[in-house]
Amino acid sequence: MNLTIIDTGCANLSSVKFAFDRLGISAQITKDLAKIRSADKLLLPGVGTAAAAMKILQDRDLIETIRNATQPMLGICLGMQLMTEFSAEGNVETLKLMSGKTELIPNTGLPLPHMGWNKVRYQTDHPLFHGISQDSHFYFVHSFAVLPNDSTIATCDYGVPFSAAIANKNFYGVQFHPERSGKNGAKLLKNFVENL
Repeated sequence: MNLTIIDTGCANLSSVKFAFDRLGISAQITKDLAKIRSADKLLLPGVGTAAAAMKILQDRDLIETIRNATQPMLGICLGMQLMTEFSAEGNVETLKLMSGKTELIPNTGLPLPHMGWNKVRYQTDHPLFHGISQDSHFYFVHSFAVLPNDSTIATCDYGVPFSAAIANKNFYGVQFHPERSGKNGAKLLKNFVENL
């Protein structure tokens, strides 16, 4: 299994790699376009702002390669948000891999960022959540979110419901950090490798 973490230059890539190491799964970190194209599975991690991340992807000529990927790809946190059409964080067009846009979480009196453990309710029988109990907790750190739409496969609530996971064709995204979500996060990463 050739598992490749795309070097987006805007995430703690080693923490994602270590999460796979703990599962006994080897993953490489690269921005080499040929290696990305030849991978069996891809990960798109990201933290920070959408505008800065899109600029890095453009500078590294990664945008078209990501858009044209045919293998399963998992976006994590900002990486998930980049998979939608648009982000209000910097008012920037994103990768347009699926419907939805990223917006500031509406003010309901709760502090931002939304940080810590929260429960996730997923679409029954989705292979990404195979063997994970409904309403399991995952670890979040974000102020912007994708509100529920046609691509949503799991939701979380922080004053308002938002997309905890989205999917379209071979593209999948999770708003939480599976690499920081204990056994549930480890199971989700294993599911991505084995079930998709």
